Amino acid sequence: MKPITITDVAQHAKVSKSTVSQYLNKRYDYMGESTKLRIEDSINELGYQPNYVARSLKQKSTKTIGVIVANILHNFSTEVSRAIEDACHVDDFHLIVCNADDDPHKEKKYIDMLRAKQVDGIIIFPTGGNIDLYEKMLREEYPVVFVDRSVPGLPVSSIMLKNEKAASMAVQHFITRGYRRIAIMTTTLTRSVTPRIERIEGYKDTLTRYKLPVRDDYINSVPRSDIQMQLDRMLQLDDPPEAILAGNDLTLIEILKYTKQHDIKIPDEIAIIGIDDVSFASFYTPAITTISQPTFEMGKKAAELLLYKIRQQKAEDQHPDYRFEPTLIERDSV
Repeated sequence: MKPITITDVAQHAKVSKSTVSQYLNKRYDYMGESTKLRIEDSINELGYQPNYVARSLKQKSTKTIGVIVANILHNFSTEVSRAIEDACHVDDFHLIVCNADDDPHKEKKYIDMLRAKQVDGIIIFPTGGNIDLYEKMLREEYPVVFVDRSVPGLPVSSIMLKNEKAASMAVQHFITRGYRRIAIMTTTLTRSVTPRIERIEGYKDTLTRYKLPVRDDYINSVPRSDIQMQLDRMLQLDDPPEAILAGNDLTLIEILKYTKQHDIKIPDEIAIIGIDDVSFASFYTPAITTISQPTFEMGKKAAELLLYKIRQQKAEDQHPDYRFEPTLIERDSV
């Protein structure tokens, strides 16, 4: 069958092609209700499907953005991506979400693929391993926004938590509850991931401020697969920690698996606070005290900033990093 065209719709609705075009682009300012209804009925009756490829070539916009998360398994990544989608939906933009698995090579492939698909801009949770590629996009004035992590030396705004404050809040909460031997565990610091480094710094600074010792054997940054083994070693010390700060949700999961398998009572034998308010924290037994991030506000800001850059048609970044406040959610694990 011959494909239905905008001309067919215009003839069927007894309006001009430009009026149908205005309807398809949601420009209704001077369009009567009866005209809109006739066009809508004609589209439905004829089965017209807009040619988005042709429209994007004409408008020089695909109305699509890419989102490359570092690790989709993080609760933070999922919630921020959802918030980005919500904000973009309001502006009729679509998302292509990619998972880099914290792998710079995979991240590069996704950036190349998204740009080949001519997405209008990209929100990246950067691995930090593609500096040359990030710089190339900036030289080409391609719209980019970072989330969760910054890349030193690059003038790209990043949407981040106040990570040092988040760790400090957790350590202070432990101290006010009487704990003195406090440890921190995070996933690996390979490629200097911003939140992990900043959370450890916040942890150290707070212990120092309260005149408590900063012990290297209480600070652990290892791959997720090694967390339980490292935790076992730490708890075998002559003076093991009384409390552990889990630096992110995946670390918290591994710690809770370990305590369950070894029948360690929380908080009687070990107190726990996790950064990232995971969905199960409130109904786990005991309920887990967490430091939450305002994920939906952060995702909304990332989307708004990228859409602003797209409309300005330049990537030149005059904006600072945006830091968001953490919140302590007290439950029963301390």
